[in-house]
Amino acid sequence: MKKKILVLFLLSTMILGGCSTQKITDSSSQKEEAQEAKNQDISEESTDGEADESQEASKDVFAMDTYMTVTAYGSHGEEAVEKAVTEIERLDGLLSTGEESSEIAQVNANGGGTLGKDASYLVERALEFGKSTGGAFDIAIYPIMAEWGFTTGDFKVPSKETLDGLLEKTKLSDVVFDKETSSISFKTDGMAIDLGGIAKGYTSTRIMDIYRECGVKSGLVNLGGNVQALGTKTDGSKWRVAIQGVEDDDSYLGVLSISDKAVITSGGYERYFEQDGVTYHHIIDPTTGYPADSGLLSVSIVSADGTMCDALSTSLFIMGKDKAIEYWRAHSDEFDMILYDKENKVYVSEGIAEDFTSDFDTEVVKKE
Repeated sequence: MKKKILVLFLLSTMILGGCSTQKITDSSSQKEEAQEAKNQDISEESTDGEADESQEASKDVFAMDTYMTVTAYGSHGEEAVEKAVTEIERLDGLLSTGEESSEIAQVNANGGGTLGKDASYLVERALEFGKSTGGAFDIAIYPIMAEWGFTTGDFKVPSKETLDGLLEKTKLSDVVFDKETSSISFKTDGMAIDLGGIAKGYTSTRIMDIYRECGVKSGLVNLGGNVQALGTKTDGSKWRVAIQGVEDDDSYLGVLSISDKAVITSGGYERYFEQDGVTYHHIIDPTTGYPADSGLLSVSIVSADGTMCDALSTSLFIMGKDKAIEYWRAHSDEFDMILYDKENKVYVSEGIAEDFTSDFDTEVVKKE
């Protein structure tokens, strides 16, 4: 299994002008941008800022099968970070399919049950995303994920006959959820759900809520490469996030400047295995049961709603470029996107085009 940190934080701000189709370049190479990210300290203080506002509190934690870092600034930063870590551990215990005592594991084992507030909210939203994406987002895909070994690390390539049989147990329409009672059940025996495709985005947004409740105005969280930022840096400039390239090196697709936004990226390079010279990644197409082969290599979603970012980064990856662009145009007021395809071309939606720099051939997607 391979799972890489997808983003790095850069401390200076750079905003470009956008046009309909352009090659976006910068005076420094992308490698220099990436090196700048590594060399500069994220806790650098503004010379004009108040000392207490630039005070940093940060903590690393391993949860949800990934390494995470929570960072907050200001006099309430330490309190916020401690509460954020507690929340991460709480949600991990509730939502993990691998923890037998979790709500989700119990639902899967019993074929249904009553969900608590967090899981109920996530199931409701997951079903909404499943409907709006035409089934591309499917929390009922878990039995197929397990058959491939992506849930256990015991990798194998299932037979087509096996997958065809499991597809009958992964229909999102067979998940019965009652919002009023928070009850969930399945129409078919052997069904199971997995909220892993949405849980980290929800967690990062919950951490932003905690930061605000604690009086923090500047902070961020990196959940295994899923990044969400509160406000700006303490000097008032935007956070800059380097989008990880798909190769096994230090390459980057580009750099995005953000404030009060989440940036979540999905790609086949995150988790995969090889068998008989063929690479199989973990993003499964619910219509086939096989790893998605849509022509896209990575998808980054940008929004204030981390839950949405998490769900749509997977969904648009499965859809492919044309359908992803069509979906964005129908929901352009809710999120922005960065697509990277097999032709080594980047597509960035116009809402963030001026905040994105890249050395790759880049086309700005307009609403039309």
